[in-house]
Amino acid sequence: MLRDKLMNMLNEREEEMISLRRHFHEYPEISFQEKETSAFIARFYEGKEVEVHTHVGNGYGIVVTIKGKNPGKTIALRADFDALKIEEQTGLPFASKNPGVMHACGHDGHTAYLLVLADCLIRLKDEWDGTVKIVHQHAEEQAPAGAKSIVDSGLLDDVDEIYGIHFYPDYETGTIFYTSGYAYAGCSDINVHIQGTGGHGSAPHKANDVIVAASSFVMNLQTIASRRINPYDMAVVTIGSFEGVGSSNVIKDNLILRGDARYMDLEVGKVIEEHFHRIGRGLAEMYDVKVDIEYNSDYPPLYNHPEQTAKAIAVLEKEGIGDYLDTVVAVPANTGAEDFGQYLLKIPGAFLNVGARPEQAEVFDNHHPKFDINEKSLLVAAKAVGDITLAALLAK
Repeated sequence: MLRDKLMNMLNEREEEMISLRRHFHEYPEISFQEKETSAFIARFYEGKEVEVHTHVGNGYGIVVTIKGKNPGKTIALRADFDALKIEEQTGLPFASKNPGVMHACGHDGHTAYLLVLADCLIRLKDEWDGTVKIVHQHAEEQAPAGAKSIVDSGLLDDVDEIYGIHFYPDYETGTIFYTSGYAYAGCSDINVHIQGTGGHGSAPHKANDVIVAASSFVMNLQTIASRRINPYDMAVVTIGSFEGVGSSNVIKDNLILRGDARYMDLEVGKVIEEHFHRIGRGLAEMYDVKVDIEYNSDYPPLYNHPEQTAKAIAVLEKEGIGDYLDTVVAVPANTGAEDFGQYLLKIPGAFLNVGARPEQAEVFDNHHPKFDINEKSLLVAAKAVGDITLAALLAK
C-alpha cells in the first residue's frame, strides 16, 4: 500500500531529518540573504527526476515540481528557510556559527522535514497520480516577505491546494493544533515621519513642536480600534518606536514613529489604514507640521479554507491518531502574522501548528534566544503532511 511505503520510508529517514535540521540551525541566514541555504536546498534535488526553479520571487525562493505517474490534481507544500537577527543562547552543540543570527522560529525544522518528505514522494512518484510542487520559501520573517512574490511568479497558477505547518514548542509533541477560517492575523508595517519647525525651549511659540504633535498622534491612533472597528472584530494598533531623542531645552523639528497594525479580516485592515491616514492629515492641519506615512500591508490575515482544513483534519484523525499523533485540537486564532496567508488568498488550503515541546523542563517561545524544538516533531510533521498530501492527490 502506498501510504505504508511512505510512512516506512519516513521512519527510516528520521535521523536524516534531524541531521538536516541541525545543519540549517548551525548555518542560519537572515531574510533575503539566504544564499548558501538556498544553494544547499537546490543541491539536494540534483540528479532527481524533478523540475527545479531557483531564485523565484524577490529573493532565493525555490519551487520544485514532482510529476506522478499520470495527470491529476496539483498539490503544493511550503516550508520557509530564513532565520532571525538574534544572538543564540541555547548552548546546543549545533548552535549557530553565524554571530547574531539564529533559527529561533523553527524554519530549520520546516525545511528539513519537507526535504525528506519531498524525496520520498519522488522515489514513489510512479505509484501516485498528479503533481506535487514543493515550495522552499525565503524571507518569511521580514517584510515585504517572500510569499507574495512566489505567488506572483506564476509557478503556482495550476495548484489546486496548498498546505504548510509551523512548529510550536509550547504545544505538546505529538499534537497538531488547527483553526478553521481566520487563523493568523494580518500585519501592516508602518513608518511615520513628522517634520515641524525646531526652536528654543524658551520660545515655543516660534516653533512647531513635533514631540507634542507626535504624542497627540499616538494617543489618537488608539481611537481606531476603540471607536472605528466593530467590537466583535480583532484590531490592534501599536507604535513600538518613538524616535524623538534631543536636548532638554531644544524643541525638536522632526522625528520618526514606527509601529504595526494587526487584524483578522482584510476589510478591517482597510478601515485601519484609512483612519491612520485620516488622523495623519488632521495632525498636519492641527499642528502645522508635515506628516509622511509609509503604510505597508505585507502580511494578510491567514485564512484556512474550511473545506481543505476539514479534509486535512479528518485524514489526521483517521490515520495519525494512535500512530504518530496523540491528538488533534482546534484552537483560537493566533494574533501573530505568517505570510503563508498570501498563498491562501489565491489557493485553497490550510496551515497547521505542530507541537514541538522540548523534553527539558523549561520552554522558550518562538523568537527567543533560547528557542528550541523537540526533534521528534520532525517525523510527526513529515507523516502528517504526507498523509494530507496523499489524501489530497487521491480526492475526486
